[in-house]
Amino acid sequence: MRWLLAGASGFLGNALRDRLAGEGHEVVRLVRREPATSTEFRWDPYAGEVDPAAFAGVDAVVNLGGAPVAPLPWTTRRREQILASRIATTGTLARSLAERAGSDPSPVYLHTSGIARYGTRSGREPHTEDSPAGSDYLAQVTVRWEEAAYPAAEAGVRVVALRTSPVLKRGGGSFLPMQLAWSCGLGATLGDGRQRMPMIALSDWLGAVQWAADTPHAAGAYNLTIPKPATNAEFTDALARALGRPRFLVVPKIVVRTALGELAEQLVGDMYVVPQRLTEHGFVFGAPDVESTVAAALHKD
Repeated sequence: MRWLLAGASGFLGNALRDRLAGEGHEVVRLVRREPATSTEFRWDPYAGEVDPAAFAGVDAVVNLGGAPVAPLPWTTRRREQILASRIATTGTLARSLAERAGSDPSPVYLHTSGIARYGTRSGREPHTEDSPAGSDYLAQVTVRWEEAAYPAAEAGVRVVALRTSPVLKRGGGSFLPMQLAWSCGLGATLGDGRQRMPMIALSDWLGAVQWAADTPHAAGAYNLTIPKPATNAEFTDALARALGRPRFLVVPKIVVRTALGELAEQLVGDMYVVPQRLTEHGFVFGAPDVESTVAAALHKD
């Protein structure tokens, strides 16, 4: 297969490039600077411009673009950047694919979204892909993020929204500061620890991306999170056992909220989510629970 990646220089992008290249796939990518090799193509998502040659022979387009939501405070300017970066990248690729639909076999369009779509308040039943969006800032960002891909879907392109939870792998992503803190004996439960926290091992995230590209009936939104949800306390216990460190520190919610502001709700809020469509449609997790996810995250490849 020939894959076109946008946002390929980050944690997930680098991991996906390595996985695909290691399996013999051809990988090309979009860059915002002058291309340095024949596998790079220029684009300007804010201007809505993509080099048409980038799509030649492509079977799957993966968009991982978007400004990080952490750790900087959500100032007005930062909020605008978080939203604009997602809409610009997703929308530019969606419109480009829509313009090409019908004339050539259309590649599948896989774009990241966020598990934060459901908000940070959960009830007795878990959120599934059919659950309504939350009302908080980040939930509404994901709504507009996914809406930006509509032009491609309306033109007949197979579109998959990957509602991604925190992806765990040693030495990278959101797991790196956790791993360092626990290794130094500074790991802690956040608040009372009863809040459910979505997560997925990098190996399963990569597997889900490839599954979505290879599965003709895969379309629409999929929650990329473990099928057996865990609380923050269960996660910290699992990480403490894996690293051989005690768990005795607790960071009160008020401290987290004072330090991080509205962003803190992504850590102390209850996010009870399951990957209902992903499992029903045939994807099998290698790390379906918190213990196996932590083990997979710490595994040295």
